[in-house]
Amino acid sequence: MESAKYFKIEIWSDIQCPFCYIGKRKIEKALEAFEGKDKVQIEWRSYQLDPEARSQPGVDLYDYLAERKGQTREWAIEMHKNVTAMAKENGLDYHFEKAILANSYNAHRLIHLAKKHNKGNDAEERIFKAYFTEGKDIASEQTLFELGREIGLEEKEIKAVVNSDEYGDAVRSDIEEAMNIGVRGVPFFVFNREYAVSGAQPVEIFTQTLEKSFEAWKQNK
Repeated sequence: MESAKYFKIEIWSDIQCPFCYIGKRKIEKALEAFEGKDKVQIEWRSYQLDPEARSQPGVDLYDYLAERKGQTREWAIEMHKNVTAMAKENGLDYHFEKAILANSYNAHRLIHLAKKHNKGNDAEERIFKAYFTEGKDIASEQTLFELGREIGLEEKEIKAVVNSDEYGDAVRSDIEEAMNIGVRGVPFFVFNREYAVSGAQPVEIFTQTLEKSFEAWKQNK
């Protein structure tokens, strides 16, 4: 059997997970200083923290979470201040006060279309920014159409996705596989199907896991 040309890192992620965007920046930072980065291929995999979520434009995120968790609005605001500070430390600008509650299913389907054209990372980045920084409704067909065009996808293909359930099977397959390998939260990073890192860990953890798993991959080629 021909050996794999690239060392693969699979990342299970949800667009509405603030730690997933932070985790993206951390693995990117680890890769910046990694000598073998030209041999590394990242594949984004779908996951939904709340697959039953309803899109609710106009509903305040803080009020929604406070009610859901049986807490106060002040508690929700304070909790998100800490996450916003963590994001800022990693070069990200979060604005939870502008966030629009939405179901991420359609956004994941668009990402699978982008992956078909080797633009999965572009789609992931753009949708993360749209949700956490710009306060866009990522469940809106118009928003997804605009974001898809921005990253260079063809209008005809974007329309076909947003007006159907195309790539729905791919989203569900990713989520099912996550369950089968024991993923219970995201972000979840799998290195060459041998090593895993759960959560937005310190960059040093990603660097150590990357070096160890990459060395094993080279020896088995």
